[in-house]
Amino acid sequence: MLISKAIAEGIADGSVTVAFRRWDRPRVRPGGTQRTVAGVVRFDSVEEIDPATLTEDDAARAGARSLEQLLRLLSRRDGAHVYRMEVCLAGADPRVALREQAELSEEDRRAVDERLDRWDAARGAPWTREILRLIADRPGVRAPDLAASLGRETLPFKLDVRKLKELGLTHSLLVGYELSPRGRAYLR
Repeated sequence: MLISKAIAEGIADGSVTVAFRRWDRPRVRPGGTQRTVAGVVRFDSVEEIDPATLTEDDAARAGARSLEQLLRLLSRRDGAHVYRMEVCLAGADPRVALREQAELSEEDRRAVDERLDRWDAARGAPWTREILRLIADRPGVRAPDLAASLGRETLPFKLDVRKLKELGLTHSLLVGYELSPRGRAYLR
């Protein structure tokens, strides 16, 4: 489920407490979570509703300017059913704290090595450390330019960088990427 920055920030500050989506089947589950730019969002409940029962209060709680705007947003989506989800902030994105670790224990280093080795083995060729070194050498360079320097397509390259971000080794800039403190510590 895509949660915009404005809505994620509304969930974080408590001004947005519900979300509505039109789907063929639920895409989230009660108790499930999703990382957003404002932190981890938890879905407390997920229920199918009749869109004719929506009110101005529902629209306001969903961060919409009006019921008309909420209904217009729902009408632009495919799906046979409308779902209402109670949402709240579950906490900070754990990757943020992870990437700020400027020191790695031997256990941390072994765990990162094992994960990177598995990813390299799964592809049949080393790529993880190559991308880390490339980002270290060229922070803030556009993803298409980094990918091209390796002879790769942009989208698969970005997916690989996202994997490294999951380990707290990189983070995105307005343009390009850079190593996080954890990533720099790992490459030392």
